[in-house]
Amino acid sequence: MGKRGKNINLFLMDGEPSGRIKCTLANWTGITYKIPRTELDKCKGRDDFSQSGVYFLFGTSDQTGKPVVYVGQAGVRKNGEGILYRLQEHKRNPDKDYWTEAVVFTTSNNSFGPTEISYLENRFTNLALNAKRYQVQNSNDPTQGNVTEEKESELEEFTDYAKIVMGALGHKVFEPLTQYAAVSATPVSSTDESTQIFSIKRSEANARARLTSEGVVVLAGSSIRKDTVPSCPNFAKTSREDNKEDIDENCVLQKDILFKTPSGASSFVLGAPTNGNIEWKTEDGKTLKEMEATEAAE
Repeated sequence: MGKRGKNINLFLMDGEPSGRIKCTLANWTGITYKIPRTELDKCKGRDDFSQSGVYFLFGTSDQTGKPVVYVGQAGVRKNGEGILYRLQEHKRNPDKDYWTEAVVFTTSNNSFGPTEISYLENRFTNLALNAKRYQVQNSNDPTQGNVTEEKESELEEFTDYAKIVMGALGHKVFEPLTQYAAVSATPVSSTDESTQIFSIKRSEANARARLTSEGVVVLAGSSIRKDTVPSCPNFAKTSREDNKEDIDENCVLQKDILFKTPSGASSFVLGAPTNGNIEWKTEDGKTLKEMEATEAAE
């Protein structure tokens, strides 16, 4: 049986999609808010924001142009302030001027204590680090704390729901580019789209990739051509420059890299203008174009 559908309720608090959004999920005690930095003051007086919770600050790095995230926790203070007070502190902090949007997780029954928010902060931070989609701005590794096995099971269930909600709100901070680790240079043969490997094998390059709902992921462990030809598309040159820290001295990728199109991925690999629908082939030699034609005929 496939995965069951989920009923998510998105409430546009300001009547427009660019404003504040409240998100709830059927059979879940969690409440999530997506708050633009510019709309933070509108949350004053809301009981949910005086509670404990875990929050994410999303933005873009001025230095790299890449998406960044900071994961934090907010406990209830003696003055009764909680999440909102902590977010306002970050807004006033010049070292955290990169963020433009906050996503907050709390509960409908105010059930988060210090143990729960410490565990979730640690869990969410490590999920974001492992997904490698965002530059995680946390300078210290949050402490997980000590939880019973019963409490851990409860919090892991909360985490599973949080992953769904976060993705629905447009941030894939928890989702790796591909769910399958690139641990071997041996292509995997499968007719399952989620595991189908496509390869480019040349004397100057040996790369592997997977199709995903977002595009084509060139997998870690792939080797790319060292030099680019004069006619190499500018986007391919830019991609190489942007990812140079993840390409070792032997031109082997140290992480998965996502491209929106097959040709974008193949031009990156070969350093030349290419047709990805023809360059990417399965283990038995079928091109991506042939595979898609076969699927369309079925």
